[in-house]
Amino acid sequence: MTMRAVCISDTHGQHRSLKMPKGDLLIHAGDVTSRGSLQEVQEFLGWFSRQSHPYKLFIAGNHDFYFEQATAQKIAHLIPQNVIYLNDSGVEIAGINFWGSPVTPWFYDWAFNRDRGPDMKRHWDLIPQNIDVLVTHGPPFGILDATIHGRKVGCEELRMRLDTLRPRVHVFGHIHEAAGKCQHQGTTFVNASVLDQRYQLLHPPAVLDL
Repeated sequence: MTMRAVCISDTHGQHRSLKMPKGDLLIHAGDVTSRGSLQEVQEFLGWFSRQSHPYKLFIAGNHDFYFEQATAQKIAHLIPQNVIYLNDSGVEIAGINFWGSPVTPWFYDWAFNRDRGPDMKRHWDLIPQNIDVLVTHGPPFGILDATIHGRKVGCEELRMRLDTLRPRVHVFGHIHEAAGKCQHQGTTFVNASVLDQRYQLLHPPAVLDL
């Protein structure tokens, strides 16, 4: 059975402005808020839980400070029953294995920042070998990760891990201006950022069949 996934990322509180396509699964790849406050998180989760997609899955991003600072118990209490939240963790949906992680290479003083090298690798080593769909906030190095100035800023350790895992799909965001889709070594890569580098709504949700 084909599962239609609708993918978004980096809404930064502008989720209500989206025209959401129908599908079986809604994936948000992080930066659900602008400043990471509890109020922003609650507003997003209310909207997200009301979407018509039977399955709804999201991770946090570097703007989403609440998810890094709050206890696991507080976060679990906050997540609606029909929403799946992943944080270096996985879930199986209709026979498809998903894994999600919010970490990104260090940039200023944002949430879920880790130093490049061993600190990043430690997170990617947690991803199981049988993964079908990987959801991270940041991109792998060299794939839909170029800034407006052409600098590639994706994670090198993630790229090396993907060369081994080769999942069917990898969904991410973080680098707004690199939004789009591409294929590499049998994996479909989706930068699902919906805002441009000026934080203006530009890109529609990405749709793909799993």
